[in-house]
Order: sequence, then structure tokens, then C-alpha cells
Amino acid sequence: MSFYTHKRLWKFLLLIGAITIGFFTLVYTDQLANELKEEERKRVEIWMQAIRQITNSGVGEDELNLTLEVISQNTTIPLIIVDHKGEIIFERNIDWGEGDRSLIEKKVKDHFSDKYPPFVIDLGDGELQYLYYDDSILIRKLEWFPIIQLSVVALFILIAYVAFNGARKAEQDQVWVGMSKETAHQLGTPTSSLLGWVDLLKLKDENSDIAHELEKDVERLQVITDRFSKIGSKPELQIQPLYNIIDEIVEYLKRRIASSVEININADEAAELMVNVNKVLFQWVLENLCKNAIDAIAESGQINISFVQNNGHINIDVKDTGKGLQRKQFKTIFRPGYTTKMRGWGLGLSLAKRIVEGYHGGKIFVKESEIGKGTTFRITLPKA
Repeated sequence: MSFYTHKRLWKFLLLIGAITIGFFTLVYTDQLANELKEEERKRVEIWMQAIRQITNSGVGEDELNLTLEVISQNTTIPLIIVDHKGEIIFERNIDWGEGDRSLIEKKVKDHFSDKYPPFVIDLGDGELQYLYYDDSILIRKLEWFPIIQLSVVALFILIAYVAFNGARKAEQDQVWVGMSKETAHQLGTPTSSLLGWVDLLKLKDENSDIAHELEKDVERLQVITDRFSKIGSKPELQIQPLYNIIDEIVEYLKRRIASSVEININADEAAELMVNVNKVLFQWVLENLCKNAIDAIAESGQINISFVQNNGHINIDVKDTGKGLQRKQFKTIFRPGYTTKMRGWGLGLSLAKRIVEGYHGGKIFVKESEIGKGTTFRITLPKA
């Protein structure tokens, strides 16, 4: 199991854990709120009995005092008493606010009647009154508590994720730059030495063809050294013909790959398009895409490079007839360390993304892919 598979698994498990905690929090809070609602209904029922007791003319003074004490203790539960005509004759713990009193009373009655079934107060002689009530402020706060709690937790997780992700990216950038500078430094000395040996071969006029090819490869090493030295510093961009940049790297690769793999450039009328790029770094991107395509082609196949102008941008497509990618790999292949090869560091496409998007203001992505048929990478650059 790869590093990124483990990472996705941990993310999935953490998500399931968060959902589970949130679910049980909501269930527990809902259960607690229902218990409080039941307690409040019992309190309202006792309060109603106290109201009925007051209307009883035969009640003694002590009983009357106790009843009044019960009534006065309700300082949290909003309630109203409505007569048989629908008029509010008593209210408690209700903030009426400002405005037309009749309209406000209608809204209050509608709200209370929709909330809970009323208690019926039988005053005798067929006279009935109805007691409506609403949840106390405590219950309303309790119902909102899990939502507020989960929102705060989600916000904290988001802030922590952004902070740690930014710190990790900054650390990765420092590693990239340090590694690139050190690689350029290490390549510099043997490359200079090889140039000296090539000059010596030329002076002796022995194996001139080999000396010529060696010179090309040494020059290539110098280009690679130059590439690594540019990582971490802002590269200089120049307006250049796109076809020449692509053709140069394709011609170099053609002489160093198997004859069973064809690399074609399909430019047509777009051959004169100009781009504002750093040639050394941009050719690195193209070389990386072509080499990945070559690795993806089992025995024989084609790599077709095409580019067109589209709405102020230039789209460059590198299409191969290789083994293809699964859709879930479209984004992960650009992450540092991700590779589908038995041997490899998984850095090539990550560097390509950094060069295209970080240095050239473009985009690089998998346009399309199908298992067994091939993959198309697209580079989008601003028109020069």
C-alpha cells in the first residue's frame, strides 16, 4: 500500500470518526432536550392546575398562597391562556416587542398552537379556557448547541488544516530548493571535467563521431545543471516560437529512444505561435511528459504533441498510446513522491506542475485517459 493510499485511508477514518462524534452528539442533545421538554410540560400542567385552583371559590387561604407561589415560580416558560372566543386573557414570559398589538397577538397564538397541543381548563358551567405554551430559552439554546459546537469544531479543523498545509508546503519548498541547488553544484564539477576530456579527444582526432555525440550529452548535462540551478529563483521568461522549443527537445529524444516509439508534432497553422517561457525549464516539462509517455508504452506506440490557440491561451497536448491512468490518479500523480514505476522518486510531474503553474502562470493536468488506450496531458499557457 502506497504512502498516498495510507494518507487517504487515514483521512477517511478521521472523517468517519468526526461524523460518528457529531451524530452521537446530536442524538444525545436531542434526547436531553426531549427529556427537558417533558419536564416542562409537567410543570405547565402543574401551573394549569394552580390556575384552576384559584378559580375554585372554596379554596382555603393556605392553599391559595401555595397556588400563587406555584404560579410565580414560572419565570422561564412562555405561555398564554385563551378564552372560548380566542382572546388572550393571560400571558407570562413573553416579549411582545413593538408594533400592532393585534397582529403580534395573532402571530403568537398561531405559533403556540402549532407548537404543542393546548391544555384545556374547565372552569365549570361549560366555560372552557385553553393554555398554550412554548419551549423555554434553555431548551432553544440546547437545540442550537450541537450545531454551534460542530460549526466551531469544523472551523477549528479548517484553520488547523490550512495552517499545517501551508507550513508543510513551505517546508517542502525549502527541501526542493535545497536539493536542486545541491544537485546543480554536484553536477557542475564532473560536467566541466567531461568537457575537457571531449576537447582532448577532438585534438587527437580519434573517434570524432563518438567525441561529437559525447559533446552533445555533456551539453545536455550542462542544461540539466542549469535547470536545477533555476529552481527556487524567479526564472527569466522570453518570448520564443513554441514550435522550435518543442522540436528541439523532440529531436534530442528521438535519437535516444527505441525505434518502436514514434514522436510526432502536429502544429499545422499554429506553428508560428509565440510563448513567453523560460526555455530551459519548459523543455524540462516537455521532456518529463515524453519520458513518462515512453515508459507507459509497453512495446510500440506513438506520442503526439499538438498545440492550438484558444481564447487568449495556448493549449499544448501530449498524447500517448500507453497503458492509461485511472481517474483517481489524475490529481495524485502530481504530488511529490507519487509514482507508478518500480523505480522512481515520483518528483518529475511535481516539478513539472511547479514550473508550469508557479513560474509560467499556466496549468497542467490530465485532460483524458483510458486504461489500455493512453493518456493526454494538457499544458495551458497565456498567449505571448
